Amino acid sequence: MKVILNTDVPHLGEEGDVKDVKSGYARNFLIPRKLGLPFNSASLAVIESRREAIEKRKEEKRKAAQGLKERLESAPLKISMTTGRNGKLFGSVNSATIVTELAKQGIEIERKAVEIPGSSLKTVGNFKVGVKLYGGEMAQLTVAVSSSKIVAETEEKPAAPAAEEAPAADEAEVSAEADETADAAEAAVAEDTDESEQDSDHVE
Repeated sequence: MKVILNTDVPHLGEEGDVKDVKSGYARNFLIPRKLGLPFNSASLAVIESRREAIEKRKEEKRKAAQGLKERLESAPLKISMTTGRNGKLFGSVNSATIVTELAKQGIEIERKAVEIPGSSLKTVGNFKVGVKLYGGEMAQLTVAVSSSKIVAETEEKPAAPAAEEAPAADEAEVSAEADETADAAEAAVAEDTDESEQDSDHVE
């Protein structure tokens, strides 16, 4: 079913766009909420009467996107992470990390607009990350990942020695229990022997 968007609809289109959508989506969501209009001559006339204002708003959004691109490319986004001695990150820098850091600077970007080579950054260094903006504009953001703390190899794997010692401790405990059981069995046999000898003495 064709509809004319009455306003910008995220992930669908902009005000004035003609879109082909499922009839249920149009009748149950877009049209009742006045987000879209049925595609007919009356709706086309309404949109055309607003065409000049619509194009003006689009131009303003294009200018805003260009300004945002310049801002994103003007300075690197600095992110500090804990690393090992080899420069490998504990964790990684992903699109959510970048969106969060940009928000701290007052820059609001959708997570899906961030394009990271390999989907995440896992080492220190400077990396180029793409950010999709309005109208197909693409900003190249430099992300500078540095080490806030270097963790030594022994600190990275603190649980390994304990894990190795655990089986030995368990074996010692099992061995001790076995010795106790053997001692108890020997004592019981000795006691039975003594009682048997005493019974024999009484019979004689």
